[in-house]
Amino acid sequence: MSQSLRSQINPARRRFLKSGACLAALAAAQPALAARVRWAPDPFIEALIGKMTVEEKAGQLTMSGAQGMGRLVNPQTGPEPALQVVLEDIRKGRLTGLFNGDDVRLGRTMQTIAVEKSRLGIPLVFAADIIHGLKTAFPVPLGEAASFDADLCARTARATALEATAFGLHWTFAPSVDVARDQRWGRVVEAAGEDPWLGAHIAQARVKGFQGEDLRRPDVLLACPKHFAGYGAVQAGLDYASADIPETTLRETHLPPFRAAFAAGALSTMASFNDVAGVPSTGNHHLLTDILRGEWDFKGVVVTDFGSEKELVAHGFAVDEADAVLKAITAGCDLSIHGGLYLKHIPGLVQGGRLSMRVLDEAVRRVLRVKKALGLFENPYRSLDPERLTTDIRKPESVALARESARKSLVLLKNDNGLLPLPKTGASIALLGPFVTDRSNALGPWMVFPDFKSAVTLEEGFRAALDASASLSVVQGCGVEKAIPGGIEAAVAAAKASDVAVLYIGETAIMSGEGASRVDLSIPRAQQDLVEAIAALGKPMVVLLKHGRALELSGAVANAQAIMCTWFLGSESGNAIADVVFGDHAPQGRLPISFPQRSGQQPFFYNHRSSGRPEGSGPAGSRTRYREVSNRALYPFGHGLGYSNVSYGSTELSAPRLSKRGSVKVRAQVTNQGARAQREVAQLYVHARAANPVQPVRVLKNIRLLDLAPGESAIVEFEVTSTDLAFIHQDLVNKADSGVYDVWIAPSAYAGAGASLELEAGA
Repeated sequence: MSQSLRSQINPARRRFLKSGACLAALAAAQPALAARVRWAPDPFIEALIGKMTVEEKAGQLTMSGAQGMGRLVNPQTGPEPALQVVLEDIRKGRLTGLFNGDDVRLGRTMQTIAVEKSRLGIPLVFAADIIHGLKTAFPVPLGEAASFDADLCARTARATALEATAFGLHWTFAPSVDVARDQRWGRVVEAAGEDPWLGAHIAQARVKGFQGEDLRRPDVLLACPKHFAGYGAVQAGLDYASADIPETTLRETHLPPFRAAFAAGALSTMASFNDVAGVPSTGNHHLLTDILRGEWDFKGVVVTDFGSEKELVAHGFAVDEADAVLKAITAGCDLSIHGGLYLKHIPGLVQGGRLSMRVLDEAVRRVLRVKKALGLFENPYRSLDPERLTTDIRKPESVALARESARKSLVLLKNDNGLLPLPKTGASIALLGPFVTDRSNALGPWMVFPDFKSAVTLEEGFRAALDASASLSVVQGCGVEKAIPGGIEAAVAAAKASDVAVLYIGETAIMSGEGASRVDLSIPRAQQDLVEAIAALGKPMVVLLKHGRALELSGAVANAQAIMCTWFLGSESGNAIADVVFGDHAPQGRLPISFPQRSGQQPFFYNHRSSGRPEGSGPAGSRTRYREVSNRALYPFGHGLGYSNVSYGSTELSAPRLSKRGSVKVRAQVTNQGARAQREVAQLYVHARAANPVQPVRVLKNIRLLDLAPGESAIVEFEVTSTDLAFIHQDLVNKADSGVYDVWIAPSAYAGAGASLELEAGA
């Protein structure tokens, strides 16, 4: 490392680099440091700032919504009055960009006004919430995380960027990297589940997929990992609520995916709606400045969430709108994406001496640096080519990727007596449930520009897969939450006349996502009644779950011979499910969340700490459990079956002891005992037996994806160092203590035969 780079690591930063950064981010620390050289003072940007009025500076910190504005252009008379106001704001330098616009031609017109008719010619940036595809919809992020395949996540993000930039966008408010441990929270669906290691690796992959190798290319998107920070820890799973978590938990659990995303090159982040220990994130100086800019040396831009600066008043954190703006921008929140409060109040705050020009200029500097990194000053019309709408939307390779990613996201929870796969020939199948012919819920939540007509229904997927000798009866049977007169009777009749019943049940898209917290995770009553009626026939039964979170499964649903998680799989839902149900491909997904036995177990996650009276260590009445059920998952994190039985040998170590600077090989034999090829996800877990603070019963540290032929055995091996055993201490230092650690190579968080590894004392 050069002396100039070494000098940037001051003692405070060195202290942090020993603390809560995830291993993936630490591994990328050298390139992240090298990237800092590019952020030397820029004479071009400094000259622009020097020419700006205070109102123009406030304009560079203000975005406005643009959804539907294309419809405000009258072919005969031109722009409607509402659009004229926006165009005039652009001409006056009162806007830095627009979000969720859906008209690339209008975007190009707006950019022409900005660069050719405004006083300083600063280009606009166009953004949108492109979460899991634009016109080609990929699985919701939680579903895709079930693939445990970071490369797949990078590829779908790359395909998403191609379509989004063809739509005239430069910036996506994604990926969501919240670690979510309460399935009542609706926004579980937007991220990668309950584990920080998996979340960090998928965050890195998605950022790299969105951003590519060069941010100036016209087919890449600026990524915005969100929501910073602790949003996945909102109390009782209630959206927008408080996250009352200790600093150690914040750094151990919730910050690593962000650190990993920034190490991958993300130059923006979004403040979260929640407060952390009583301080709302949008006005949280400790989060946005002390940690993000101080410890991590983040040089990018922080944006509000939708109106989150105004919400500081409702939180009880700010007196009024002006006070909210002052607290947000001084905390380190640079850019307001909705509501115009920065533009409205910043000039007065500066004039009144409450907001310093230094703070204002630094926020503007960050925004302009990001625009320059995107190449907008060199080519303001990048990604504003209407011709790409005819070449880059729903390309055949993108649609094929949507099908691949969807089938790799399916998780087979249960398959008694090998009921799946079903035969394609000669079979008689009853396809039942409220979603069998439904397109409107196939894509899932957070599709800003949905293309419902391209969604493949389950019926269409099944009919395309089945041989002419097979018969398929399709009956809805019930609504999502309401019975249909005669619906159950019709479904029972169809099932009686069939060899097997396949039920497609679960949640609608609006039952997951923002503002969709649930107190009850069970299947809606109308659907449960349908399943109970079909189960009473005694016919073989397959349950396909549509959902954006873990669900409570009970009664006939839980007792079905086969159960598969199908999430919200996107455009190719029906085809992908049919690919797996009929055996063209084997299921390979693994749960990124724990399925509880009952809703009341929430928050629930595999990597919890042990109590002093752990379940199984004494009389049930005085142990850590519930009266009704044990304190275990119905289906644990990492669980997922294939169409072959896979066995794991005992975990073995190359040495029983590990020095602080050494390494030990941890290995196990994994064998495909079945007659079909199998993709296996071998998972490495560790546990510190005695630690202060007490450590979780298991923590995921790595995975290996194994492709095993029928009858094939493979040795899976991980190299473990003291870094893999490190955890956050009360002084916020990340280090491994000497002592005994349990180590497992296993197919899930509950399985595997462990080994004991001693970490020796000493430097």
